[in-house]
This record gives sequence, structure tokens and C-alpha cells, in this order.
Amino acid sequence: MATIMNENERFHLKIKTGDVGRYVILPGDPGRVPKIAALLDNAEQIAQNREYNIYTGYLNGEKVSVCSTGIGGPSAAIAVEELIDSGADTFIRIGTSGGIDLSVIGGDLIIAEAAIRAEGTSYEYLPQGYPAVADFDVTTALVDAAKELSTDEPGNGYHVGVVHCKDSFYGEVNPDGSAVGENIKERWNSYLKCGCLTSEMECSAIYSVGIVRSQYPKKIRCGGILTALWNAERSKRDLPDKITNDSTRGIKCAVRAVELLIERDKNK
Repeated sequence: MATIMNENERFHLKIKTGDVGRYVILPGDPGRVPKIAALLDNAEQIAQNREYNIYTGYLNGEKVSVCSTGIGGPSAAIAVEELIDSGADTFIRIGTSGGIDLSVIGGDLIIAEAAIRAEGTSYEYLPQGYPAVADFDVTTALVDAAKELSTDEPGNGYHVGVVHCKDSFYGEVNPDGSAVGENIKERWNSYLKCGCLTSEMECSAIYSVGIVRSQYPKKIRCGGILTALWNAERSKRDLPDKITNDSTRGIKCAVRAVELLIERDKNK
């Protein structure tokens, strides 16, 4: 039977089994990959195609990779699928977001222990009503890393909880420009009442792939760390806030969490 798939090379990532480590950090932005890879030992670019930029290096002697996913759930799911097929099993999404809960200030880190599935990709993996949740071990490592890197100073703290995932950036930023804007605003207000921390675009898809691809005895572990760029709800209320485009602390948190996972996995 004719097929466009190559059993030796992944179709989108252009990588082969053995090119990546079991641990992978997943930024959205391809340009952020070299910055993260610089924190690894002996990192080298192994592939670049479309939105996917991939480097592999080492942490504590263990092979670790960094792979960009582009924007949104479809491209993120493709990346995780092909990385799993290439031997990876532990993923940390590192990205940016817009704060919702009033406790979040621009610059704060958000550890996504679960994600609202307000996008479409996850419904190709999980049934209606099934939650998109992060792996406990990955979440614990992220929390421990965030504690090391945070203070009580506004914009330098961290939060752990539920995040909102969507498909349309401008649907949320400018709901009045949509034919279903009232529905978008109603749902947003419900997320606010429920204590949803922040809004982003990839965690639910990544978590969903990990959940459904975990087949005994191989477990796929996913987690996420997000930097809040600002808080839309604080801005609406004229509350003090910060605006930042610096995700350095989030990157350091992800790398440190991988180090902790490597140490803990070796001791199991």
C-alpha cells in the first residue's frame, strides 16, 4: 500500500529514533529553542522543519531535547506524537499566557496541573468530559523548581492550578469581533469564577496526547510551566499589574525540573 510515511524518519519533525532524549522541553516559539538549549551540555541542532526546531544535549549525563511546537494544539499534538514515536516519554511545555485569576501578576509562573479543553485538538484524543491533567511527578518537579526560583515580590511568584486552553488568540483578546462573542465572554467569566489561573493555547492538547498514548508498561508524562505576560482581569479593574515579555525564569524552571526528574527517576 502506498504511503507518504517513512518508517525511519518522522514526517513533520524530520528526526529518527535515537535523535532525541526521553526528556523533552516544548516551547512554542522556534526562536526560543537555542536559548533553552544553551542551558544543556553539548547541545546541537538535529533538525528544523516548518515550526519545528529541535536541539539535543545533555543534563546530568542524560540525553535531553528541546523541540518547538508552533502556535496551538494541532501542531503541538503532532510534535508530541512524533517525539513519542522517536523514544521520548517525558514532556514539559514551556510558554507564555495571559492571567485570569486576580492573584496572578505579570511575570508570575503558572504550573498547569490541569487544562480546560476549550480547543478542538483534544477531542481527537479524549472523549467529552475526560479531563486533560498533567502527570503528578512532572508537576511536583516543576513546583519544587519554582520554589527555588521564586520570591514574594509581585511578578516573581508562582501558582499551581487550572489553565484555560483555546484555539483563537483574537477570539479571546477581541471577542466583540466574533459572531459568537457573547458566548466567549460568558465562558470566560465562568472560568474567572472558578479560579482559572491563566489562558494559553497548547497544554490541553499536549496533555491529551500523553494521556491516550500511555499504554502499560510505557507511561507518557506531561506537565507545563507558563509565564504570565500580564493579567487581563487586573487591567480591567485598574489593579496594579506588570507587563513582561521575559520568560527566562520559566525556562530556568523547566530545565531545573528536568534535572530533578532525572535524579528522581534514577533513584526509583
